[in-house]
Amino acid sequence: MRSQYFQKLNHLIGKIEETQNDAMGQAAKVIADAMAAGKCVHLFDTGHMLDSELINRAGGLTAFRALRFQFDVNNEVREREEEKQKDRNMEGLINHVLRASRLLPGDVLIVGSVSGKTVFPVDIAIHAKQMGAYVIGITSVAYSSQLISDHSSGNKLFEVADLVIDNCAPPLDAMLEVPGLDVSICPASGIAAASIMWAIEAEVVELLMKRNIKPSILKSINFPGSAEYNEEAYKTYAETSC
Repeated sequence: MRSQYFQKLNHLIGKIEETQNDAMGQAAKVIADAMAAGKCVHLFDTGHMLDSELINRAGGLTAFRALRFQFDVNNEVREREEEKQKDRNMEGLINHVLRASRLLPGDVLIVGSVSGKTVFPVDIAIHAKQMGAYVIGITSVAYSSQLISDHSSGNKLFEVADLVIDNCAPPLDAMLEVPGLDVSICPASGIAAASIMWAIEAEVVELLMKRNIKPSILKSINFPGSAEYNEEAYKTYAETSC
């Protein structure tokens, strides 16, 4: 199975490079333009690697910053019949989240969701665009096209983002079928999205350097003097968004 996994993985990465090259190039240009203009780059992910892979990583841009929020209701009484009838659709909450965030017009918001059908990714794309941000969606178009949106608009992420990058994950996400199992294994979306974003980041750095703009890149904590270097990188980012 290991060799089959690498075959599937190599095919996935090759398909992304072949089919999403223009979209990734456009994303890199949009991000580089925003950074050069002093704007910010936000990342909202539904938990499939991006916000842990791209943020505060050695060799990565300081400019990629996570947009996260928490919402908890603590009410530990016994379950009652009326509880099952409640409408727990959280649509509209994102509008308040964005207004409490530091998102501003001209910023770039990257939204990652493999299915692209749930309320939060769709809602954040819609409201961020209304606030004047440029929204890049990373999703599986083939998978999402087979699903029904949970959002009242009936739209999915690939239908509302300004720019869509297809992570090329198969429907249901998992890549490997195992004889004797009725469920596939090894999801594609996380590693696909991470590969896409690192490729974009590489091009963003190239584009900025061509403009004589030196972006802030983090060093490994195991590199001598990295603590001071990274502190300066964060300071530079805070002052220039690069």
